[in-house]
Amino acid sequence: MNLDDVKAEATRLSHWAHIATVGADNKPDVVPVWPAWEGGTVWISTGAKSVKVRNIAANPAVAMHWQVDASGDGVMLWGTATVYTDIETKRRLWTGLFDYDLNDFVPDGPESPEAAFVAIAPDRALALKQYGMAGRDTWRRS
Repeated sequence: MNLDDVKAEATRLSHWAHIATVGADNKPDVVPVWPAWEGGTVWISTGAKSVKVRNIAANPAVAMHWQVDASGDGVMLWGTATVYTDIETKRRLWTGLFDYDLNDFVPDGPESPEAAFVAIAPDRALALKQYGMAGRDTWRRS
């Protein structure tokens, strides 16, 4: 399995994924996100003051899980997250990458101090078929 296979399987399963972060208090937090792939990076849009952003500042290690479909197939991914709040990155990502309108969530656009993006650099991934009963494929960054 290579990273393109991981991206294809995750995309096939669902637009939705869940991201797990851990804060400075060592407590986990899991929330749904609608990620977008750009090359080998997973991007998510979020609020600059969100729990995700605070947790990533304390611990950049994250895990993601794409929703399991009716057959029991699923994808999990582990990586390192970086938060971007600079105008250049926000303008670049604001249109074209995500397949929904970011203005629905941040009406003031990329210049808003409320807007932020998280880049996840994948380290490893696991794709399960029928909850793992019909096989599993793994990918690791070399």
